[in-house]
Amino acid sequence: MKLEDFNYELNEELIAQFPAQKREMSKMMVLNRKDQSVIHKHFYDIVDFLDENDFLVLNNTRVIPARLYAKKDTGAVIEVFLVREIKKDIWISLIKPSKRVKEGTILKVSDELTVEVLKKDDDKWHIRLIYNGNIFEILDRAGNIPLPPYIERKLTNEEYKSLDFERYQTVYAQKSGAVAAPTAGLHFTYDILNKLEQKGVKHCFITLNVGLGTFKPVKCENILEHKMDSEAFEISAESARLINSAKEQGKNITAVGTTSVRTLETVMNKYGKIIPVKDSSELFIYPSYEFKIVDKLITNFHLPKSTLLMLVSAFAGKDYIFKAYKEAIENNYRFYSYGDCMLIR
Repeated sequence: MKLEDFNYELNEELIAQFPAQKREMSKMMVLNRKDQSVIHKHFYDIVDFLDENDFLVLNNTRVIPARLYAKKDTGAVIEVFLVREIKKDIWISLIKPSKRVKEGTILKVSDELTVEVLKKDDDKWHIRLIYNGNIFEILDRAGNIPLPPYIERKLTNEEYKSLDFERYQTVYAQKSGAVAAPTAGLHFTYDILNKLEQKGVKHCFITLNVGLGTFKPVKCENILEHKMDSEAFEISAESARLINSAKEQGKNITAVGTTSVRTLETVMNKYGKIIPVKDSSELFIYPSYEFKIVDKLITNFHLPKSTLLMLVSAFAGKDYIFKAYKEAIENNYRFYSYGDCMLIR
C-alpha cells in the first residue's frame, strides 16, 4: 500500500487557524457506511443522530502547556518542547536551536522554572525540570499551548494565547499529559453531553496522552514499513465495566476521536476484551484492519498522508473517505485541529 494513495490537495485557506465561535457550531459531515451517503449538518445536530443504542467513549486527557521559551545565561532564547515525562522531573524534549545547547546547559524559563539539559538521544534531549510546587500549575503559568505548526500564532498576542488555553482543550479534560489535543472532543459542550444523556446516550472516559507520534509524518513509500511511536493510556475499572456492559447490550460503541479508537482497539487486540489497564499503544490502523469493538466514529478532517487519514480510511473505506473529503473541500469545510468534523456510522 503506497503513501501516495493517501494524498490529496487542500487550499491553505481551508486550514482552520481559529476555532468556531462556539464549539458546537462547527460543521459536521455525516457518513453512512451502509448506503455511502453524505449529509451536511452542524455538530449540535449530533443529538439527532445518536440515541439509547449508542455509547460514547471520550478521551479526557489534558493538554499541557508543553512549549517553553527559555533563556541561556548569554540571553539567547531557546525553545524547549516537552514530549513526555520518563521519570520524576526527567522529560524527553525537543530543543531549538539544538546547536546552542550541550550537556549541562542551564536554561531559565521563569522565576519558578529552570531546565537542566542532561543528554542527547537521537533527535531528542533528556532534560530535568527544576522547580518547587506542582509542575502542571507552574507550566500553566510559564508554558504555551503546543499548537500544531499549521496554526500560526504571534507569541506576543495575549488574546490568542488566552483563546488557545481555553479552546485547544476539551471541556472535560482532566488527566494532564498530552502534547496535542484529542481534537474530535473539542466540539463537545456540557450542554450537548447533557442532551445526549437525556436521550439515553451514556458515556465514559478513557485517557490516552496524545504524543507527537500521532502526528509523526509517514516517510516510507510503503506505509507498512511505518512504525508508530508509543503513547500511554489508561482505562479505569468503571469505564471498562461500562464499555463491556454496553457491548453486551448490543449498543454501538461510538469512539470520539482516533485516540479513543486506538486505545479501545489496542486493548481488544492484546486482551480480547476491555479491561482496567495502564498500558501503551503502538497500534497502526490502516485499510484492511478489522475493527474489534468500535462501531461509530466522530473525527476531524486529517492531513494528507497521515496515519489518522489511514485510520479513518480503514474504518469507512478509502474511496468513500476520499469522496467525502472532496465534498468537504467543495463545501468549504474547515480542516485539521480547529476545523470541522464528521460522524461515521
